[in-house]
Amino acid sequence: MKKIPFIALLSVLFLILSACTLGVNEENSITLFTQRHYDTDQALYDIFYEQTGIRVNVVSAGADELMNRLETEGEDTVADVLLMADVGRLHMAQERGLLQAVQSEALEAHIPANFRQPDGYWFGLTLRARILVYHPERVSEAELSTYQALTEPQWQGRVVTRTSTNLYSQSFTASMIAVYGEAQTRTFVQGLVANLAHAPRGNDRDQAKQVMNGEADVAIMNTYYMGRMLNSADPFERDVAQTLRLFFPNQETTGTHVNLSAAGVTRHARNVEGAVKFLEFLSDTQAQGLFASANFEYPVHPDVELDPLVASWGTFRPQDINLALLGVHARHAVIIMDEEGWE
Repeated sequence: MKKIPFIALLSVLFLILSACTLGVNEENSITLFTQRHYDTDQALYDIFYEQTGIRVNVVSAGADELMNRLETEGEDTVADVLLMADVGRLHMAQERGLLQAVQSEALEAHIPANFRQPDGYWFGLTLRARILVYHPERVSEAELSTYQALTEPQWQGRVVTRTSTNLYSQSFTASMIAVYGEAQTRTFVQGLVANLAHAPRGNDRDQAKQVMNGEADVAIMNTYYMGRMLNSADPFERDVAQTLRLFFPNQETTGTHVNLSAAGVTRHARNVEGAVKFLEFLSDTQAQGLFASANFEYPVHPDVELDPLVASWGTFRPQDINLALLGVHARHAVIIMDEEGWE
C-alpha cells in the first residue's frame, strides 16, 4: 500500500523535471524558418550562439511551404522566427496572422523606418536593387535611363526578365503601383511585354546568360546575382559577370526599385525574447557586414560599410517608399501582369 504514493510521487517529480528541461531548452534555443539557403548564413547563427548561448535550429524551405506549415501547425509550431527573401511574402504572412508585433529600441535604431513594418511585424535585414544589366558591345550606358524607357520602340525584342509568377517580378510591379499608380503601371507592363525578346524563362542568372548569348541586350535582375556569378565555380558564369555591366535606373526621377530579405517573430513563438535578440543581433553592425556580404547584398544598417565588390558598383538612390507597400500592392500587381500578358 505504501508503494502507491511513492510511485505517484516519482511520476510528479518526472513531470516537473520534464517541464523544467523543456523550459531550459526553449530559453536556450530558437527555431528559424527561413527561405534563404546560403551556407554562409550558418556562420552568423554560430556567432549568435557563442555570444548569447541561444542555439539557432534552422528549417529551410520555400516561402509558401513555410507559411503553409506555420498555418497548419498553429499553436503547436516550433518556429520562433520567419525569414523571407522577399518582403512581399512577409506581408502575406502578416495578413494570414502568422506573425506577432514586437517592440525593440535596438531594432528601431538599427533599421531605417522605411525598411521595417511600422507596427513591428517584420524587419528588413538585407537590401538588393533591381537593376538593368546590359552587354557593353550592343548597348551604351548613354542609351539607358529608366525602367519606363525600355518600353520605347528601339528596345523591341531586346529585353528579358523573369516570369510574372516570380516574387521579384511581383514586388517590382507592386513598387510601380506604389510610386506611379495603377494607370502608369499598366502602361509600363504593356510596353515591357511588347518589347520582350521572348516569353520569360529562368532565374536571374539565366536572364544575364541570355544577354551574354545574344538573345537580348538588356536584362532586369537583382544586383546580388552579379556578385554570386562573379564568384561562381562555373567559368561561364564568371565570364558573364565580368563581361556585362550594371545600370541603376530612374536615378534622375523616382529612384531604383529595392527589395528586402526580412524577418519577423512568429505568432506562436515559444521563445519570443530569444527571437527578438536574434533579430537585434542580425541588424547590428557586426552581423550586418557579414550577413550582407555573404550574398553580395546591401546592409540595412546605415553605419555598415559595403562589401568591396558591392561598393564597386557605385552608389544609387532607391525609391523613397516604405517597403511594406510591396506587400500591400502585391495582389493588384499580379492582376495587372496577368491582364496585360506578362507570362
